[in-house]
Amino acid sequence: MTDRPARFTSRFALLASMLGVAVGTGNIWRFPRIAAQSGSEAGTGAFLLAWVICLITWSVPLIVAEYAVGRMGRRGVVGSVGVAAGERSTWLGGFVALVATAIMFYYSVVAGWCLYYLGHTATAALPTTATQAQAVWDTLQGGSGPVVCHLLAIGLCALAAWRGVRSIERVNQILIPTLLLIVVVSAVWALTLPGATRGALFLFTPDWALLGRPQVWLEALTQNAWDTGAGWGLILTYAAYMRRRDFVVKNAVATGVGNNLVSLLAALMVFSTVFAVLGAGRTQGQVLQIMQESGPASTGLTFIWMPQLFARMPGGGLLAVLFFLGLSFAALSSLISMVELSTRVLVDAGLPRRRALPLVLAGGFSLGVPSALNVDVLSNQDFVWGVGLMISGAFVALAVRRHGAERLRREVLERIDGDWRLGRVWDAAISWLVPAQAVALLGWWMYLSATAYAPSTWYDPFDPYSVATAVTQWGLGLGLCLLVQRWRRRRQVHPADP
Repeated sequence: MTDRPARFTSRFALLASMLGVAVGTGNIWRFPRIAAQSGSEAGTGAFLLAWVICLITWSVPLIVAEYAVGRMGRRGVVGSVGVAAGERSTWLGGFVALVATAIMFYYSVVAGWCLYYLGHTATAALPTTATQAQAVWDTLQGGSGPVVCHLLAIGLCALAAWRGVRSIERVNQILIPTLLLIVVVSAVWALTLPGATRGALFLFTPDWALLGRPQVWLEALTQNAWDTGAGWGLILTYAAYMRRRDFVVKNAVATGVGNNLVSLLAALMVFSTVFAVLGAGRTQGQVLQIMQESGPASTGLTFIWMPQLFARMPGGGLLAVLFFLGLSFAALSSLISMVELSTRVLVDAGLPRRRALPLVLAGGFSLGVPSALNVDVLSNQDFVWGVGLMISGAFVALAVRRHGAERLRREVLERIDGDWRLGRVWDAAISWLVPAQAVALLGWWMYLSATAYAPSTWYDPFDPYSVATAVTQWGLGLGLCLLVQRWRRRRQVHPADP
């Protein structure tokens, strides 16, 4: 194993890996539920329009920025942000890396759930009632299963990242095409069910009055922040391995659009399946209510309802296996990028990969165990660091501002022959529009925390959904990043004796 600089071997390998970053459980697990929650009894088409607009205003500008900064810096997220924004701004990259790493701890647990359900649907009868479906979930959560599955998930991803970009691209060139095929086949299959057309029409039918509600736009923006990978630092990490002739803007747009197409196909499959199975004896409002129920740790639709639905349809056993296989592939492809991000930061700090990767594996497993043992801990971490992604996205934009958006565009984006030209529109979007959206999102989530999630305990840092728990954990993270930056600067000024 060597730490010599490596590059993706082809554009297909690059795009497959970048889609592996972007496409995760948020596309298949979260998006259909959020679409349902943001719709009305008339349909969810208005949310889809807001979601597409937010793709253009948030995700694409940030994805372009991550491609550009990673390609210019040729290091991990901390090093590349230091190159772009200056050594005194490496704490920005440190916080971005911290958020993605904190998400890795509990995301591996969720990936383990997906692997468990894949194995269960492939070897056992599907539950036909809510009681049976709940029993499957309780069996998983009642023993050591979550810890074992968590270890399996992060272990597989560490193995995939063992040789760096060489092994990462090979794995993603298998995972992502297979995932896309599964999603397409599942969507087409679901559309053939009797009554499925009603679900598809409901998904795309707009209730234009919803566009006048700020919450619909904020949910659309949040969904883009959570399921495209924009602002996580993961795309930036992979971009360090780009070839000089690889496009930035074209690949960035393909990454964002490709990710959202997967979300749309997943929603089409879920809506068609739910309406086909439940629609005959229920009104649209009743079906919508079932889809909106999240359950513990937002598990309701995916892990409680979907297995029951598959059990009631022809060929449902096979479709259930395909569904959870696709969900597992999506989770693992994203988790691989999180493992690589943390590993590359340690490699840049001077550790050889053969030592850095086992440290990430051991730390990721150990710090994820609390989330594996207690769903409330996982929910707290998902709330704190999921909302922290808004700060992370703002910090990526701030790093570009400190370098100069126009300067970065001219140094990187406009020097690639054949790539699309964005002009000053991108400069304005990354410098002003993205930070403004980040502030709006952060303010909204803190408002929800103080008024809905923990109205009487918003000041208590031990309440899992309070303002105080988020601010405390972010503050500790920022403090750590500033201390590490200060230590690095002092070490550079006063190097240790040989």
